[in-house]
Amino acid sequence: MITFSYTVFIVLIPFILFLLLGFFGNKFKPVVSGIIGTTGLFTSFLLSCYTAWQYFFVVPKVGGAFVKLIGYNITWLRFTENLHVDLGVLLDPISVMMLIVITTVSFMVHLYSIGYMKGEKGFERFFAFLSLFSFAMLGLVIATNIFQMYIFWELVGVSSYLLIGFYYEKDTAVAASKKAFIVTRFADLGFLIGILILSVTTKTFDFITLTDPKGPALMQGGSILFMGLSTMTWSMIFVFMGGAGKSAMFPLHIWLPDAMEGPTPVSALIHAATMVVAGVFLVARMFPIYVISAPAALEVVAYVGGFTSLFAAVIACTQFDIKRVLAYSTMSQIGYMMLALGVSGYGGHEGLGYMASMFHLFTHAFFKALLFLGAGAIIHAVHSNYMNEMGGLRKYLPITHATFLIACLAIAGIPPFAGFFSKDEILAAAFEHNKILWAVEYAVAGLTAFYMFRLYFSVFWGKEVHYHHTPHEAPLVMTIPLMLLAAGSIFAGFIPFQNLVTSDGLPFVKEIELSIAIPSVFIALLGIVIATIFYRKETTLPEKLAKGLGGFYRAAFHKFYFDELYLFITKKIIFNHISTPIAWFDRHIVDGGMNGVSFVTNQVSDKIKRFQSGQLQQYAWVFVSGAIALALAFIYYWTL
Repeated sequence: MITFSYTVFIVLIPFILFLLLGFFGNKFKPVVSGIIGTTGLFTSFLLSCYTAWQYFFVVPKVGGAFVKLIGYNITWLRFTENLHVDLGVLLDPISVMMLIVITTVSFMVHLYSIGYMKGEKGFERFFAFLSLFSFAMLGLVIATNIFQMYIFWELVGVSSYLLIGFYYEKDTAVAASKKAFIVTRFADLGFLIGILILSVTTKTFDFITLTDPKGPALMQGGSILFMGLSTMTWSMIFVFMGGAGKSAMFPLHIWLPDAMEGPTPVSALIHAATMVVAGVFLVARMFPIYVISAPAALEVVAYVGGFTSLFAAVIACTQFDIKRVLAYSTMSQIGYMMLALGVSGYGGHEGLGYMASMFHLFTHAFFKALLFLGAGAIIHAVHSNYMNEMGGLRKYLPITHATFLIACLAIAGIPPFAGFFSKDEILAAAFEHNKILWAVEYAVAGLTAFYMFRLYFSVFWGKEVHYHHTPHEAPLVMTIPLMLLAAGSIFAGFIPFQNLVTSDGLPFVKEIELSIAIPSVFIALLGIVIATIFYRKETTLPEKLAKGLGGFYRAAFHKFYFDELYLFITKKIIFNHISTPIAWFDRHIVDGGMNGVSFVTNQVSDKIKRFQSGQLQQYAWVFVSGAIALALAFIYYWTL
């Protein structure tokens, strides 16, 4: 009998590290805090690898499908016989996959941060926050019920706030952390509303019950309509609102680029490989409900994902901050994953989009973490974020150059790198279900190759800039994670995901569709060729193109003015025309009414307090006077 009760320690180890480093980290030497945090995450990584081996290759299948297992579970709050909140560990293909993704990237970031954050004020605090974030993400993906997921979902938001605002003495970092927190809290309100509607409709929080395709939960709420949509559809739209906020989908995307104000390892951990895919994981976790009970909501997922991928890719082509280019790239790639889920069916080859989304989530974790950590090594060498202040770095940073090039090839979808295989599956799924979205993603494939090699050539080729000091390669503690992630970016695509992670747990046969793959590779190569012509050597072509595009280029460079639009809506409309009248009403009517009551009470109290003088003669006089008055009143009414 195989037991998975030990899996609770995968989650608890980072929490223990958070407490240890948070309370006692300043008693150690800084490097010791880093080593403790890294060792703890490496332990969770090893346990996750062992769990994946046991689950995928040792645990017997039922009917040829992977089963959902409860590794650990306790009841925390009980409302009714069926409605209760548990805390536990749910193991199924996507949760086991996410354990590998989170612990791998987190371990690499911990190791890298020992070198990158050396000498920084708050070194121990940084590693405590990293551990807290790892605990929150791990608790989210192994949740046995949607309320447990929501608890850890909010804890992820808190961790993100702390890490983005790590440099709390910088006004921009504080503003970015508040922006991320407020935008995602607004989205999470939708998530909470969706949870409440879903729980009232299905009478359960439990994921196994909720997502059973043949269970009674999915049959509820289908006939209850509101504005033409079923209760289940509305609940799934609200749930997706939470996922869209966490994954920076349009129009809740504005927080992600500003979140780059945090240290670069934070960008790699939170805003590239783990936190921003929480929304994708949420839709994947609830996927049977979307397909069977809320197909209209699934269409919303597909179109929001498709539009976001194109929207973000266009903006990325115009940015000069290396981390913001990668931030918009992340938005675009997450859009790919959302689109894949939105065009997927359930079971077998119909579930190709589901498998492709999870496959791309897995491969993206390697090459996007590599890109951000590579960007950190570049910034570490030249002390600038702006690629127009860089050039010719390939001869100074040979390891960073080679690994960064591998990541660029992977994200561009060039075979045999990992991104090619997962992106090809997404394009194949889109082609079968929605030709419009398929065409959009072909365009995005070309744009992705263009902006990534624009970044690559601007940094490592182009005109060599006069640096204040000679750039040098990062220390070994930073380059080892780069090399390991580069290996993942090369080989992760060869994993047979269709045999491991599918919508119904059953494997299916899938081959590369050359009619889809060959054109996509040519489009990516075209993007690379154009970027080579424009940026490999110093030319005036980029300026000429920018002038030729005129207002469209300026709008894309200013992110289509969405920050300005949000500020206008919040300050000019909400604050001035809604909040100000409400504040006046609160101050003058509500507070004024209460102040009036208190004034009258004080005046009356002042008048009647003389009756409580403590003088016996006064009490006797009042008593006798009252008795005489009552007697006279009685006589008067008796004689009537």
